[in-house]
Amino acid sequence: MDPTARRRRNMLIATIAGGLILLVLIGVGVYGLIRGPQTNEPAEPPPTDGPTETSPALVPAEPEPVVALGGPEKFAGAVAEALFTWDTTSGYGPADYAQMLADVTADTEADAAASDVRSYLPTPEAWAQLRTHQTRQWLTVDTIEIPAAWDDAVVQATPGQIPDGAVAYTVTGTRHRTGYWGTDPVTTTHPVAFTVFLTCTPERGPAPAPADPITDTCLLLRLSQLDNPLR
Repeated sequence: MDPTARRRRNMLIATIAGGLILLVLIGVGVYGLIRGPQTNEPAEPPPTDGPTETSPALVPAEPEPVVALGGPEKFAGAVAEALFTWDTTSGYGPADYAQMLADVTADTEADAAASDVRSYLPTPEAWAQLRTHQTRQWLTVDTIEIPAAWDDAVVQATPGQIPDGAVAYTVTGTRHRTGYWGTDPVTTTHPVAFTVFLTCTPERGPAPAPADPITDTCLLLRLSQLDNPLR
C-alpha cells in the first residue's frame, strides 16, 4: 500500500476513535452530574411517604431569602442551606439562587463573595443538563462550629486586620441529590465541609428591655473552597 494512503488511513482511524472516546467522556460527564460521587450503595427512588431529611419535598419551589437575623450560628446555617438547596425544575436558574446570598453579602466583599457562591452552584451549561434529569439538591447539616484555626487567627491578627463582629463557622453535612437517569429515579449523597466567614452587628432600633435577647444582623463575607474548610 502507498505510504501516503496508509498514513491517511491511520489518521482517519485515529480521528474516529478520538471522536468515540470524546462521546463516551461526555456521556459519563453528564451522568456524573446527576449521580455525583459514586458510592457502593445502590441508587434508590426518592422517598414518597412525606418530607424527611432525605426528601425532595424539603426543596422549596423557588429560591428563598436568607434570614439575616438570629445570631451568627443560625445565619451560618441559613447560608449553608441556601448554597446547596436548588431545584432545576423550578423555572429558576443558578443566578436566581445566587441572588439570595448576594442580598445578605457585605458590600465590601460583594465581588469576591459572588465568585465564591458561583463556585458552589452549577454553571448555566451544567444547569441545563441537570434540568433534563429533573435534578434537585439539598443539604442536611451535621455540625456548625467555630474552627480552632479561626481562634488562632484572631489571636495572631493585628488591630484592624479582622473586621469587627467577624467570625468563621465550619459546616459539615450531607449533600443530597435526586433526579432521573432515563426513567429510573436516582438518589445520591455526598459528605461536604466548608467554612462560612461572616460578620454580625446588633440590630439598630429601640433599646430592648433588660430581659429581651439582643438581635444581631449578619452579613456574609466569604466562603472557603468546598471540602477545604478551616479546622
